[in-house]
Amino acid sequence: MSNDEFLLGAIFVLSLWLLIVTVFLVKTIRHYRKLGVGIEKGNLQKLLEKILKELKTEQEATNKLEKELADLEKETGYHFQKIGLLRYNPFSDTGGDQSFVLALLDSKNSGLVISSLHGREQTRIYAKPIKKGKSEVYELSKEEEEVIKKAKKIK
Repeated sequence: MSNDEFLLGAIFVLSLWLLIVTVFLVKTIRHYRKLGVGIEKGNLQKLLEKILKELKTEQEATNKLEKELADLEKETGYHFQKIGLLRYNPFSDTGGDQSFVLALLDSKNSGLVISSLHGREQTRIYAKPIKKGKSEVYELSKEEEEVIKKAKKIK
């Protein structure tokens, strides 16, 4: 290979390299100009400081919202979330399902059961506390146990 052929090859490779670098430079300049639209000369630093300040403000607001959301999630665990209802006829001598059992439970299956026994002469209403799906103080009827199971299935 002669010196002239070598120089021609080197010039070709360098020209190709210069073309590639020029394309990347033009793309970078276009991108920079897009970012700088509406910015006066010398104000780029002020713009970046403003963006960083706004970013900090947004981050603080996000952190506050995350804390409030966690507090709300913790608090809602104590609200009635699971409800079960059963209407039934406890007496063979009266007609209709006028009696009922209502279970109101929170996320930990604690709450209360309200029972209403309707007869010809009177209606009686009972309330029993429920803790973790069970009554620690009072014996539960089969209807009350059934309605608690029904309420516990609700997610």
